[in-house]
Amino acid sequence: MPENTNHSCKTENEMHDICLCPLQGIIDIISKKWALLIVATIGNHQMLRYNELRKKLGEISPKTLADRLKELEGEGLIRREAFAEIPPRVEYSLTNKGEELRKAMMPLMKWASQEPMKKAT
Repeated sequence: MPENTNHSCKTENEMHDICLCPLQGIIDIISKKWALLIVATIGNHQMLRYNELRKKLGEISPKTLADRLKELEGEGLIRREAFAEIPPRVEYSLTNKGEELRKAMMPLMKWASQEPMKKAT
């Protein structure tokens, strides 16, 4: 991850601020469309196959789903398990890190569901 030189986490005048440095890498992944929904959906079902996941997500394109799964796997958030069967079978589940992310998302999801979000005018 490239070092960000625009700010530092501990300046004398900003000791009360929350350091955002650890977020830089994960934000690149979870800010992509569908990423958090994929983590939440897999977490809700413990394990899903590609087509099951695609059906549950709805309008996601096959390419986007495949790309997000690769990215999330690369970040260690999901586990891809391929079985040597005919026809081939692949299952996706959350890793411990993915489960921690899902748990961290829960307060935000509860907050968002409390009242409809109003558009800025």
